[in-house]
Amino acid sequence: MRLFLLLFLSIPAASSAESSSTSVSRVDFPKGFVFGSGTSAYQVEGAASEDGRTPSIWDTFAHNGNVGGTGDVASDGYHKYKEDVKLMKETGLEGYRFSISWSRLIPRGRGEVNSKGLEYYNNFINELISHGIEPHVTLLHFDLPQVLEDEYGGWLNPRIVDDFTAYADVCFREFGDRVSHWTTINEANIFALGGYGQGILPPKRCSPPFGNCSSGNSIVEPYVVAHHFLLAHSSAASLYKKNYQAKQQGSVGLNLLVFHMLPATNSTADISSTKRAQIFFTGWFMEPLVHGDYPKIMRKAAGKKMPKFSSKQSKQLMNSFDFVGVNYYATVNVVDGPNHVPAYQRDFMGDICANITGLWMSGGRESMEAGMNAPYGLKGVLEYFKQNYGNPPIYVQENGYPMPSNASLDDTPRVKHMSAHLESLLDAVRNGSNTTGFFTWSFVDAFELFGGYSSSYGLYRVDFGDKERKRYPKHSARWYSHFLKRRGNSIYTDKSSSYVPQIY
Repeated sequence: MRLFLLLFLSIPAASSAESSSTSVSRVDFPKGFVFGSGTSAYQVEGAASEDGRTPSIWDTFAHNGNVGGTGDVASDGYHKYKEDVKLMKETGLEGYRFSISWSRLIPRGRGEVNSKGLEYYNNFINELISHGIEPHVTLLHFDLPQVLEDEYGGWLNPRIVDDFTAYADVCFREFGDRVSHWTTINEANIFALGGYGQGILPPKRCSPPFGNCSSGNSIVEPYVVAHHFLLAHSSAASLYKKNYQAKQQGSVGLNLLVFHMLPATNSTADISSTKRAQIFFTGWFMEPLVHGDYPKIMRKAAGKKMPKFSSKQSKQLMNSFDFVGVNYYATVNVVDGPNHVPAYQRDFMGDICANITGLWMSGGRESMEAGMNAPYGLKGVLEYFKQNYGNPPIYVQENGYPMPSNASLDDTPRVKHMSAHLESLLDAVRNGSNTTGFFTWSFVDAFELFGGYSSSYGLYRVDFGDKERKRYPKHSARWYSHFLKRRGNSIYTDKSSSYVPQIY
């Protein structure tokens, strides 16, 4: 019988952002620290079949009814990028994180570059630079070209390493004179688990009893895909360091979604399970990047399912990152519980629980919101990296708070969430964390991977019912602008501020 590890997201109300007040200010952060916001290509660009772009696995996933809507038009960022950059400037953003659509730039996945796609990204980057905003670029945000998935299975095939490296080479060559911050793969750990283990992300691969998909193998595929993620990342990073870094003076990193994990009780079992779960979720990628191999505890649990690195690959991995991108949304509590399923019958989650316990998300909306309103967890995550992985440079590349898409423009809960998490971030930096940037998710409302257009994270509302996709500033946009422009040092609640972003 399969046993799920229970990640209880019930955080005490007294610790939530709703009850927090803060005196954090922009000027409290070190010189060179960058504040920004972000989105990704499929979630905001739209123009899905315009100017030579071909479908990605995310297009296919959405069009098969897995989300509730599609990104065919999304926020229409492809046509409204100048207006959006003007809004960024008025807001005071110092950096903007976005992703490049591989299938827009190279429609066949390899080979000929699409001149229209190249022109769009050049224009967008130039627009950011001309407004004094640092471009932070992600190469892959869940949107592998569908043609490569169809041709050889995409990330399941080692051929993907060469194709990804060639794609990265085009980006470094064409944009690297203006882009100094490169992230190879977004949420590599969750992409592998969700896309190939549970089937809740593109390309929706899984097997019973772990998920309901038309094809896949939940027991093996997440490990194979993660292995190819690491090899593709290190190959692209090696190329950048060899051919471009000395001249372009940029940096390259990999992004992970990281939970702050706490034992549900002070029992030895819960404490041990928490450490084990953190190793599986974070150490799965960080151990190879820092030490050149997967964690021993994972190899023991997964056995032959886990691929091996050659000595050359191991060495290349250990020199492949200048920073780590961290997406932080929630704190979770881990509880112990027995599981004795044989390795060949276990998926990734079962391997975490092997011979001891299990964990996974449990609880309804209230407990999820409690977990997201645990700002101390951000400091905990950054401390974990400092203590376990040599305090690498870190960009917090996503942190956000969801609200219903039809909610009022007065998104005070999001403001309180932002304010409390910035205080937690400052505590971590003052305690020695080598964190160098923070990006809210998201700048404008977007087509969300979970829920489509039913929930929103944006600082700016997008009217998806309006053909023009007009933008409207929320209270959080005004607050963040006030923070970035150093106009105060407390939670900003005056909605009659002299700063009034224009509406497009």
